[in-house]
Amino acid sequence: MTAPYDPEDREKVVAKLPAALRQELKVRAAQLGVDIKDAVTEGVQAWREDASAAVPVDTSGASSFSTYLPSGLYAAFRKDCKDRDVPYSQGIARSIRLWLDTHPVSGRRSPEAQRARRYVIANQKGGVGKSAIASGLAQALAETGARVCVLDFDPQGHLTRHLGGELLAIKEPSLAKFMLGEASGSIQDLLVPIERGALAGRLFLLPSCKDAFLLDARLATTRHLRTKETALEKALEELEKLFDYMVIDCPPSLGYSMDTALYYARTREGEAPRSSGVIVPVQAEDTSADAYDMLADQIEDLVDDLGIEVAQLGFVVNLYDARKGFVVTSSLNSWQSFEDPPVLTVVPDLKEHREAVRLKQPLLHYAPDCEQSECMREIARKVAAA
Repeated sequence: MTAPYDPEDREKVVAKLPAALRQELKVRAAQLGVDIKDAVTEGVQAWREDASAAVPVDTSGASSFSTYLPSGLYAAFRKDCKDRDVPYSQGIARSIRLWLDTHPVSGRRSPEAQRARRYVIANQKGGVGKSAIASGLAQALAETGARVCVLDFDPQGHLTRHLGGELLAIKEPSLAKFMLGEASGSIQDLLVPIERGALAGRLFLLPSCKDAFLLDARLATTRHLRTKETALEKALEELEKLFDYMVIDCPPSLGYSMDTALYYARTREGEAPRSSGVIVPVQAEDTSADAYDMLADQIEDLVDDLGIEVAQLGFVVNLYDARKGFVVTSSLNSWQSFEDPPVLTVVPDLKEHREAVRLKQPLLHYAPDCEQSECMREIARKVAAA
């Protein structure tokens, strides 16, 4: 019954869906590591083959939803809706509901999945959007139902401010003080819950403190080399037991603090390859490539010196605007020519993230349907599927 179509030749389709159904689709797709357009495609195919398997959906209060369907399938689906006397938006809603009902998520987690996975967001160059990517990735992971801790390891504190937090006072306990063994109490006391919509109870921020500016100098005085690299891991050991994912926003630095973050991202004994590692935000210009070369050298030196494995999970080409011409388009081609690590996604330079930052709201809460939010979900889907 299904008409032939080319899965690579897609066209944008728009329908009206209730907010709850859109949110459930995004969460389930992220949990299963499936692209939303592929989930909708599968649902449409299933509905075309057996419409009786789908149930009517209450679409009152629905709002615009867009995705991409293969051109041939889309045309055939529109004809089926007409032949079955089912409104087009109702047909899309039933198809999505059918896909959700036939793709449940197992509530059991394997022993390996119970280990907190660690993503370090790093690049020596400032201004490439490390804080934005760390925040967006953490939000996208939390949106799937996981418990996520996002750490602002940069003394500038951009991530902390983006999420509406306050930097820790210089004399208060902080991550840096716990790393240096100078803090009392529990590091859990530093956590700030991000109580926004679907993120509530799932996303927690460990704020920055300006004393992190002193961390490199203090670590340099540590006598034992191994102690320098393990300082972050030891400080976060307590938190790892509470979370599914740890996401770290690093400063634009190649010092000892970066070594601790890279060591923290290493593949530990018994872990699957690429279950944790480094994500590198870049821009489509030459200075990002120069900065990445320095970071790659630092990773290689650490790997050789300590005999460890540190996975580079991929690049995120951020703030991309093709209208800027040959420099950015040719640079994007250069990034995409890498095979290892790959480009995880290309984030367009749009206004939604800047607006969310100005309002101190998480992007996926402020503009959940914008293209930048979808990019964050794509990063989460790709790295979590490893």
